[in-house]
Order: sequence, then structure tokens, then C-alpha cells
Amino acid sequence: MSDKTAKLTIGDETWDLNVREGSVGPDVIDIGALYKDTGRFTYDPGFTSTASCESKITYIDGDQGTLLYRGYPIEQLAEHGDFLESCYLLLYGELPTRAQKDDFVHRVTYHTMVHEQMTRFYSGFRRDAHPMAVMTGIVGAMSAFYHDSTDITDPHQRMIASLRMVAKMPTIAAMAYKYHIGQPFVFPRNDLDYAANFLHMCFAVPCEDYKVNPVLARAMDRIFILHADHEQNASTSTVRLAGSSGANPFACIAAGIACLWGPAHGGANEAALNMLSEIGSVDRIPEFIARAKDKDDPFRLMGFGHRVYKNYDPRARIMQKTTHEVLAELGHQDDPLLQVAMELEKIALSDEYFVEKKLYPNIDFYSGITLRALGFPTTMFTVLFALARTVGWIAQWKEMVEDPSQRIGRPRQLYTGAAPRDYLPIDQRR
Repeated sequence: MSDKTAKLTIGDETWDLNVREGSVGPDVIDIGALYKDTGRFTYDPGFTSTASCESKITYIDGDQGTLLYRGYPIEQLAEHGDFLESCYLLLYGELPTRAQKDDFVHRVTYHTMVHEQMTRFYSGFRRDAHPMAVMTGIVGAMSAFYHDSTDITDPHQRMIASLRMVAKMPTIAAMAYKYHIGQPFVFPRNDLDYAANFLHMCFAVPCEDYKVNPVLARAMDRIFILHADHEQNASTSTVRLAGSSGANPFACIAAGIACLWGPAHGGANEAALNMLSEIGSVDRIPEFIARAKDKDDPFRLMGFGHRVYKNYDPRARIMQKTTHEVLAELGHQDDPLLQVAMELEKIALSDEYFVEKKLYPNIDFYSGITLRALGFPTTMFTVLFALARTVGWIAQWKEMVEDPSQRIGRPRQLYTGAAPRDYLPIDQRR
């Protein structure tokens, strides 16, 4: 708490509001007692100027293009670490020692299998069901199978639930993929690392051996790191809001998955890939640039700009490098979509219109190309996002549950409907 205060004046009345300081980032005006003291609410559609919680997990500076997990720059974690190391960091607050890392990897690795009866759930969905619909249902059903980790007041059960979610989500996602394409499930293998195991479960088939390409596994791991957490975004806020009611962790994560499914959130990389496909070739880019600038044209450049970042998305630089590595390994350097993406990025970064509006490329601009090259259909893109974001959701949920100041979420509103009026018998109504 700082010694600074802010003054709110309405008419002849003035109130002092405490100003709180974070370790980095802007100060926050504490309005927790505003209604009690003034009889008034604040109005903030989309909560763009509201800090809904206090958190020590992730920090974003959109103006500077900074993303930190527990203080560590995302660039360093993606370049030098691996996903499970980032998971440990997000869950426990510090990077693990060698012994801690080995123990954590062991515990995750040996919890990757799901209850055998859960496999029957998949056959209850239509064959053409969207994998995200399947994911929402399966994850929500986990509370029916793992009763020993649903008591949120028990720290040990919270830890078990956290490990289970991180460990089993790749298996659940891979099974959703296999069901989606009509192939048999492939069970996890304890001799493979996290990302390699996921690729094996997705692309191996019983009739022949499948060897995971280490370059592709490293790319998959890096994609997981880049998507692991992103502060109080829509799906994370959904998880926290659901958790504030005391709901079990599996229900909260299912709620997050449902929110992530929205095209304005987790579906953005699919939209960016579809846009690149629509453009088709480099020579058509000027046409689409002109359309993007036309106020009367509904066309938008997908993968550019961000709700928070008003600078280059730091994850986009890492994703660009990863995209080149994957395409080079697979011999797809001449991929026409990549050529369109490179030229479009070059124009957007130099064109006065885009620079002035700070429409820089974001992570979705490149991730769709990479995931397609890895062999995933567009229907699986958001599933992979959910897989990676699970650890962030769990870390945020765990922090919320353990926060003694946490109360059930209850946003207020500015009511603009009818004023009080009396009920009229039906024959007196006009």
C-alpha cells in the first residue's frame, strides 16, 4: 500500500481513495469501498481499466511489448527452458532446482493416463463434433472420476488436481484429435518428454512405428510455453470467476475452455490462417491492404494488433523463428502462405497507417502456419491453445483460492431499463 491517495469529487462531496502500487506497472486506485462510501459504482465495459484481482503470476506491459512469467521474460524461458519448467514456475513461483525439476517431471509423466472409463465418453459425441465441444465435456466430467481432488479447501487435493490437469490434458486433447479423425486412441509413453509424447499420441498409428522429430517436438514445446499464461484475459477471468463460487477445479477449467473457444480469443490463429489463405498470393496483398484501410469494408487483417499489446507482441518474434525452423525441417520454406505472411508483415511494419494505429503482428499471425505444418487441422488449433493454457488457468485458480481477500465475483451494472411500474391485468394492457 502506498501513501498516495486519489480524490473523487461529485458535486460538493469529496472522497479520498487509496492508491496501491504494484512491483511493476501502473498504480491502481482502490475502489473496493466505493459503493459503501458513495452509493455509486464505476462503469467500465469489458473491464479494460479495472484490476479484478491481485496476482503475482504474469505481467504484461503492452506499450513496451513485455511479457513476464513470475518476473522472467518470455523470450528467455522459450529460448533456454522447456514447458514443464515453465509449468513449475507458474505453479510454485520459482524456477526449479535440478532435483525439483526431476521430481516434477516424474510426477507429471506418471499421471498422464486417464481413467479407462473416460474413453467411453468420446463415443457419446457425434463423429463430426468439434474437438473443443468434446474437450469442454470431457474436462468437465473429470470431477466425476477424480473425487479425491475436488475439495478446494485441502491444499493436498489442490496440488493433486493441479498435477492431474497438467499431466492429463495432452492425453485428453490427443484423444479428442484421434476421435475427430476416426483413428484409434494412442496411449501415453513414459519414455517421451511432454511435447514429444503429445505428438506421438496424435500422429502414431498401431500399424507402424512413429518416431517423433526432435525439431518438431521442440517447436511444440515452445508453442506451449508461449501460450501458458497471459494475465487476466477472458478465459482466465472466467476460470477465476467460476472458482470464486467454490466450484471444483475441473469445472473451472471446463469453463475456461468454453470461453477460449470464442473466435475473438482462442480462435484467432485459425482466423489468421484463413485470412492468409483468402489472400492466396503476394501479388494480391495490396488489394487486401487497401480493403483493411477502407472504413466501409468489413474486412480486417487478422493476426495484427492486440487488446493489450500496443507494441510488437514479444511472443510473435519467437513464433516467427519457430515457424521458419519447422518449415525448414519439413522442406516447406516455399510455403505460399508463409511468403504472404512475410510480405504482409513487412508492409504492415512500414506502412504509416498500421504504424500509427500500432497494428503489429501478434502470435496468432504465425502460430496457425506452424500448427498446419505440424499436421493439425484448423479445428484443433484452439484445443492446443487450451492444452497449453491449462497450467496458467490452474496457477491463477490456485492463487485465487489461496487469497484470503477473495470473494465471490459479482460485477455490478448501469441499469437503463424500465423504471418501477405496476402490473396490469391482461385486458387492460395496450
